[in-house]
Amino acid sequence: MDRSSLHGGDGSEPRAPSRPRSRPRPRPHPQSRAPSLRRPSCILIPWSSAWLLVLTLVLVLGVGHCPGAMAMRPDHVRALRRETVEMFYHGYDNYMRVAFPEDELRPVSCIPLTRDPKNPRNVELNDVLGNYSLTLIDSLSTLAIIASAPPDDLGTGPKALADFQHGVAALVEQYGDGQPGPSGQGLRGRGFDVDSKVQVFETVIRGLGGLLSAHLFAVGELPITGYHPPRHPDDDPMGPHPILWPNGFTYDGQLLRLALDLGQRLLPAFYTKTGMPYPRVNLRHGIPFYMNSPLHDATPGAEAGSGATEGPPEITETCSAGAGSLVLEFTVLSRLTGDPRFEQLAKRAFWAVWYRKSQIGLIGAGVDAEQGHWIGAFSVIGAGADSFFEYALKSHILLSGHELPNRTTLPPAHGRDWMDPNTLFPPLSDIENSPAAFLEAWHHAHAAIKRHLYSERDHPHYENVNLWTGSLATNWVDSLGAYYSGLLVLAGEVEEAIETNLLYTAIWTRYSALPERWSMKDKTVEGGLGWWPLRPEFIESTYHLYRATKDPWYLYVGEMVLRDITRRCWTPCGWAGLQNVLDGEKSDRMESFFLGETAKYMYLLFDDAHPLNSLDAAYVFTTEGHPLIIPKEKATHKLHHSMSGHPSRTDLTVYYDEDYTNTCPAPPTNAPLTGSNNAARKDIFHAARMLDLHLLSDSHLGLGAREISSEPVAESNFTLYPWTLPAEMLPDNGVCSKVYQPLEITLEFASNAQQAVGGSTFNFMLGSQNLERLTADRIRVSSLSSLKVTMRLEDTSSDQEWRVVKVNGVPLGRDEFIVLDRTILGDISDPRFNLVRDPVIVKLQHLHHVDLLQENATDTSKDNEDTQGQEISTPLSEQPKNDTNTSRVTEIRSLVKSLLNRVVASLDLQVPTGLPTAFPGSGSSGSSRPRPTLPYNLVINQTAVTSTGIGSAPLPPVDVPAGARIPEFGPLPYTLLPWTTIYAAGDACTILPEAAPRDHQVIVIRRGGCSFSAKLAHIPAYKPSGRSLQLVVIVSDEGEDDDENDNDEHTDANAWEHGGPDYYRQFAASSHAGLIRPLLDEVQMTPGGIQRRHPIAMVMVGGGDAAYAELAVARRVGVTRRYYIESQGVRVRNIIVDEGGAA
Repeated sequence: MDRSSLHGGDGSEPRAPSRPRSRPRPRPHPQSRAPSLRRPSCILIPWSSAWLLVLTLVLVLGVGHCPGAMAMRPDHVRALRRETVEMFYHGYDNYMRVAFPEDELRPVSCIPLTRDPKNPRNVELNDVLGNYSLTLIDSLSTLAIIASAPPDDLGTGPKALADFQHGVAALVEQYGDGQPGPSGQGLRGRGFDVDSKVQVFETVIRGLGGLLSAHLFAVGELPITGYHPPRHPDDDPMGPHPILWPNGFTYDGQLLRLALDLGQRLLPAFYTKTGMPYPRVNLRHGIPFYMNSPLHDATPGAEAGSGATEGPPEITETCSAGAGSLVLEFTVLSRLTGDPRFEQLAKRAFWAVWYRKSQIGLIGAGVDAEQGHWIGAFSVIGAGADSFFEYALKSHILLSGHELPNRTTLPPAHGRDWMDPNTLFPPLSDIENSPAAFLEAWHHAHAAIKRHLYSERDHPHYENVNLWTGSLATNWVDSLGAYYSGLLVLAGEVEEAIETNLLYTAIWTRYSALPERWSMKDKTVEGGLGWWPLRPEFIESTYHLYRATKDPWYLYVGEMVLRDITRRCWTPCGWAGLQNVLDGEKSDRMESFFLGETAKYMYLLFDDAHPLNSLDAAYVFTTEGHPLIIPKEKATHKLHHSMSGHPSRTDLTVYYDEDYTNTCPAPPTNAPLTGSNNAARKDIFHAARMLDLHLLSDSHLGLGAREISSEPVAESNFTLYPWTLPAEMLPDNGVCSKVYQPLEITLEFASNAQQAVGGSTFNFMLGSQNLERLTADRIRVSSLSSLKVTMRLEDTSSDQEWRVVKVNGVPLGRDEFIVLDRTILGDISDPRFNLVRDPVIVKLQHLHHVDLLQENATDTSKDNEDTQGQEISTPLSEQPKNDTNTSRVTEIRSLVKSLLNRVVASLDLQVPTGLPTAFPGSGSSGSSRPRPTLPYNLVINQTAVTSTGIGSAPLPPVDVPAGARIPEFGPLPYTLLPWTTIYAAGDACTILPEAAPRDHQVIVIRRGGCSFSAKLAHIPAYKPSGRSLQLVVIVSDEGEDDDENDNDEHTDANAWEHGGPDYYRQFAASSHAGLIRPLLDEVQMTPGGIQRRHPIAMVMVGGGDAAYAELAVARRVGVTRRYYIESQGVRVRNIIVDEGGAA
């Protein structure tokens, strides 16, 4: 008879095994209550002269005497822990009685569940069930954990330890002890030599992880209260000193040897060209069904072996989680056995996934293990990618404090079947093996998720977005995503974990389970995917959140889950998943993870003093809930590796932040009286509102009435959750913060025909798309005709801004831009969509002539004409010369020559050599005959910022007309760059020559040495004219610290920096990290101390010495104004206005 049929959770009389146990103190489901709210009552104080004394005594004695402060009474926690143990044993005992040694139990039919031999492509079953007693393997670590239960009248701990030892013995009896002799042969086979095609990922996390965790408990590396096996310093991990158990079984490493046997059978799947394993492998025959594997090239004829399936080719699609979530199990296997193959393969697979991330740092859900390309364009935190993020962080934890692995692999002398797929690839670097690299991957992965998937709308949650753009792809959450809150706790991101977990708690409260998908748009089960197969992710996060906060609210969440599982999933033969959470239909399957994970986390939630909860060691729970640890060797030391040596192809930097969370915060002090911070959160009702909990009733869900308790409970509808929350936990008021629902407006432009006859700028006609994808993050709008734009008003750190979230029905990502040509904006003037000249950011452009045929001559003459005979510059006035300027000219010429030569070679063209000279007199000295040359125009663009303050002056009235465009190369109208004389003035901290402003239109000055106002004061007075000074350009170093004599103002200029062609970025002197606005805090003065009648315009660029040298030798200089779009006086952040070129 199973354990659950003998004792009630409250010590009541034995009950019949055919009925689910009743709760010791039943609480009604809020759906069955009236929608009223009863305020909690802690201490009733009569209105008398003694009330102040009574209140003082309460405060002095402590609120611990108040039921609210006690939160959940210890006896109630004990009862829940006992019920959880009974829940586990009701499933485990029935599995062992009915289904063992098969893989799983059918709890409704009460028969074993095995593979589907008639349909090999039934992957739902066959991927997981491998004919190796899966449920027992998955349950062993749970038994080991329950074995540390506090002493009770049922002997829970000793019984669980005995069951753990019996389970190990039963497994060895079936599959042998993992040795080559007779003892290695079990009743079912020698090790896992079974003809089963299984999924690599599921086999690793359930089978391999379960064996390794159970081994670590068996040898005492993981704690069991009262169990202290002897340890010997000279123990061989593969054959430690025998440990005699009370059941007569001698443990000497059988589980580790079986784990090695299973791991070796998975190795053929890693023979791919990408480093990512194939999704499936036959435990006996390997991968005969993957015809393109390099394994078949190495072993001719292997593809003809047994195990191949008829029909269509085997799919090679795996997922990021399936390929990248093997590091924990394989690393522990390698470290325990001394065989480095597994650790290197798992890490290589992880990095193979990570290196394929998109430009915005996101990874996809599906990936082709054979070709290496993403399948589909979804980026999610849930199904398909979930445990990849989990293993990034947990690999760092597991590896911390340990030496880098030994990567020398020597096959044994008898190793005829020895396999090492690592030989297909270069060895991993020290950095790729280090824990620091995995932590960095986690930081960048989470930063990308926070940037593109995280949404605060209605209540914080995660969306599913496009992998390449970050735009919204689907509007549902899945039950697997519930794990992410628990992972955030381990990463120290506790506040984000709390707020996002509330949504899943509200979903559970509504459905008494988590449907596979829930639609945020329709507020219902998404697409009929309403099953819940007893998944552990929600209770896993609840456990981690309670460990981090000690908020009793999570204990009541755990009680809700326990009550609902008991009520909805109990069968006489075990626990059944729900096929439909809406009507309660049961599925005839008890997945192994229910006993291996769900029951385990539930138990640990209610056993605060469990040794694992206080273990000060780098242990982790795998994604299947198996605790793993790398045992400390006698002589180890922690290695510190600098990430600066990381090769560029493995660059992990997408979003860098020095303030990444690297420590866990201290648990917060719980609120007085109620004892719960969560219950008092002002946003706790936001998630309830998303689920419309206040509109639900029992009749709506068809769940049936719940028993009514005589003790105080929260009287309300579903708004207050979990429904197990007692009345005294409720806040003393019902105030909640404002729900975040940013304003959105939709603008629709008129069609061309309507614009021709006048009328409003906007109408309600939707026409053609008019869109062209330029890059992954930019879309050009070619016409405003019938354009439809949706904009959202978002809060920033300092102000508000509009962001286009949809254009012509196409969603845009957070960092995605639309590009408008200034010419198509025409004369539009509407407060909802207004073109505004940017007063801060301008584009400084300077022209250089590059002689592509002249090898060594320097380009110094400015009395030249272009190839059409037009005058393009005037004589260069005398100015300081230095080697840097000459060197810069040579550098620019060499780079452009190299680029052009490559282009010409690729086009099979020949550069003409007989063209007439463009520079008369530029030939060698003494020669009167012109030398054939090929001059080339090169325009360098630099982002510049204008000055600010009382001394600032407006820029000269120059600009590129709408529709005109200055190309980076080739001929251009000289009027677009009007200034031809430049004076390089050094730091201008002394008075300049009078000729400097009189005869030069641009003065270039290095930043530093004196204030910006002082630099202008050192420029002599001059008579304004078209040939005199027009602009002062300050050149700042890249990342230059603020000089004590400088006055400046920061501005977010880099968001509007376009940049030039890719090759230009190798030498362009512009600041890409943000620029500084020069602050002129004094009115402009002349050197004589007289206020300047005609103030001088000033801009500043970055680039340091290189930019200064370029400007000093420029042929022409001009300024192009920037424009942006405003709506109702607020800037639209992600609209770029350009002149029609590539954005």
